[in-house]
Amino acid sequence: MKNLVKIIANTNLEGKLIHVALLVFRILLSVELIVAHGLKKLGVGVAEAEQVPNPLHLPEAFNSLFADAANLVFPVFVILGFFTRLAVLPILAVTLTGYFILHWNDALLIKDTPFMYSLCYLFLLFTGPGKYSMDYYLRKI
Repeated sequence: MKNLVKIIANTNLEGKLIHVALLVFRILLSVELIVAHGLKKLGVGVAEAEQVPNPLHLPEAFNSLFADAANLVFPVFVILGFFTRLAVLPILAVTLTGYFILHWNDALLIKDTPFMYSLCYLFLLFTGPGKYSMDYYLRKI
């Protein structure tokens, strides 16, 4: 019984499990962002391509390209763990803009999506991608 309590209450983040958890977390989170938001912007799986909101009134071409890259290209970098902390920044720019500017006055059930994506990618920004990533192998070279 004592060993079971030790296993359940273990707070050691040095083992293999934390790195596997970060790998799975990165992959599932980023695949979800690509499928649920990125592909819609290209018109995949929907009747018409989703229009990218422009709450900051940036040049339309730049806004669209930046949002598309943040929803399609940079999540691939996160999946691979390739320059992960850098790749997370444009994703956070889009999700935090969605939360604080675009959906700030909306109901909680609407603004929870950009909030949860922001929270998850902030977590990756602070923790890094873990041992099973391109960043780990590049750092060892």
